[in-house]
Amino acid sequence: MKTLTLDGRSLSLDDLAPLARGEELRLAISSAALERVRASREMVERIIAEGGAVYGLTTGFGRLKNVAVDRGDLAALQRNLVLSHCVGVGPPMLPAEVRIMQVLRLNSLLRGCSGVRVALVEALAAFFNAGLVPEVPQQGSVGASGDLAPLAHLTAAYLGVGWVSLQGERLPACEALNRIGIGPLVLEAKEGLALINGTECMKAIGVMNVLRARTLSKSADVIASLSVEALFGSARPFQDLLADLKDNEGHRRTAANLRACLEDSEILRSHADCDRVQDPYSLRCIPQIHGAFKTALAHVTEVLSHELNAVTDNPLVIPETGEVFSAGMFHGQPLSMTQDYLCLASCTLGNVSERRIEQLVNPDLSNLPPFLSPHAGLHSGLMIAQYTAASLVSENKGLAHPASVDSVPTSANQEDHVSMGVTAARRAREVLGNCEQVLAIEWLCAGQAREFHRELRAGRGASAAYDRLRATVPALDEDRYLHPDLVAVSDILRSGDLVSAAEAVVGKLAS
Repeated sequence: MKTLTLDGRSLSLDDLAPLARGEELRLAISSAALERVRASREMVERIIAEGGAVYGLTTGFGRLKNVAVDRGDLAALQRNLVLSHCVGVGPPMLPAEVRIMQVLRLNSLLRGCSGVRVALVEALAAFFNAGLVPEVPQQGSVGASGDLAPLAHLTAAYLGVGWVSLQGERLPACEALNRIGIGPLVLEAKEGLALINGTECMKAIGVMNVLRARTLSKSADVIASLSVEALFGSARPFQDLLADLKDNEGHRRTAANLRACLEDSEILRSHADCDRVQDPYSLRCIPQIHGAFKTALAHVTEVLSHELNAVTDNPLVIPETGEVFSAGMFHGQPLSMTQDYLCLASCTLGNVSERRIEQLVNPDLSNLPPFLSPHAGLHSGLMIAQYTAASLVSENKGLAHPASVDSVPTSANQEDHVSMGVTAARRAREVLGNCEQVLAIEWLCAGQAREFHRELRAGRGASAAYDRLRATVPALDEDRYLHPDLVAVSDILRSGDLVSAAEAVVGKLAS
């Protein structure tokens, strides 16, 4: 099993990719990080010993910030804080999202600005390594003061409260702790607040979204290459010269992917001198449209990558200067806005894919048999698959309303602007799923269209896409129950197998 050593400063998206794929990972903590944690805890202990009034250490929370708490009640204050914030609702987060959230929360604490004990961070690593996956409801966070409700549910499991998954079995948290032989966590001053103040829920979903989007970006280009051939489109709009004139990196990467996938295509050469003046935009403008998605993804990735090692709780304890800051590091606006951006960009990728599906199934546009059926009339072929794509892209338009523009004040107006970051990330996740399915339908249609010109060699990447499709889904001769085909093809796309098949013959594709 691979070991990931956390130091609070160098965590990357690639480090988290195995968890996103559902793989096992073991955590270790660097000695330098433990020293930083120890120093910040010593400062907290000094503040408590001196009787200072510091928010969250010796006072209540939110509107109750001016209510002093007796020193003997500080541990109870932290436990009460966690349990009172366990108000999440809705279906649970995906196990992979929770595993990533566990890593992110621990990694942030290792920056040494949170004032927790070394024993606490070591316990968090032990819970993770034992395979404990807390059950965390998806809804209830406004994204400032961080993801309070989701992180409270995460923490409550460590206290023996709530539900967890252990080796795939759903158990009461207290029973699971008994099984793994680790006692419930007992919080001390500042620790409950440090564990629930943060943006780790929106970040965890965001990590999953970005990793999915990378695969989606490459898959869209590979599938589009198969559609271009099926529709006897031109590859001239994908020339590097035009990418230079546009001077847009997303355009350039998309055009390069298309050229690689269409290399050695006899289909393109067969109609090089045809009288068609221009292709429809859904073909001709692939570099511009898919390229815009890549540009958006690059920006979202950059912001999220910085946030993976950010300190996001409150108050901050800085041993180097001896200062305590009550700031707003837990506010999720940077993440909320960029997840909205990813959501909007994904909608566009789905929209243009659905238009290519229409090009493929409509005989007035494609010069192919109606709805790609060899026996149209008695058989409907892939007519209704386009309906499904239309339904999904329409649904996306409703989901694309940006969450980051909304704010509902909380905590008696003490927290008077919030980010709605988890909502943004959840919407982006749903739109990405819809787009995966739309592109899977395009793949199915483009592969079926290939059946009508099999005598011509396809481009290397397009041919790999066709072969991977046919390894799972047979060509459509007569109408059949199509739902399993749609599920199977979308699963292949989401898994990255389509990209792997294409890259095996054309080399690395750009996302």
